[in-house]
Amino acid sequence: MMSEDFNMSLRKFLKQVGVTSQQAIEQALRDAGDAANGKEFDAKMVLTIDGLNLSHTVEGKIRGRAE
Repeated sequence: MMSEDFNMSLRKFLKQVGVTSQQAIEQALRDAGDAANGKEFDAKMVLTIDGLNLSHTVEGKIRGRAE
């Protein structure tokens, strides 16, 4: 069983990743302007943890606004 301190630190980290990643993606789409509208982009997130020999990759698609 994982400790409460571990759970809280993990949740805090994942929330920071989610919020800051969404902000970065939204800004990049705004910066791209109309060129991004309706276009699909390949996305990849790589998580590494030094000392644990962890490298975890998540890949997906993100579609620009269809305005």
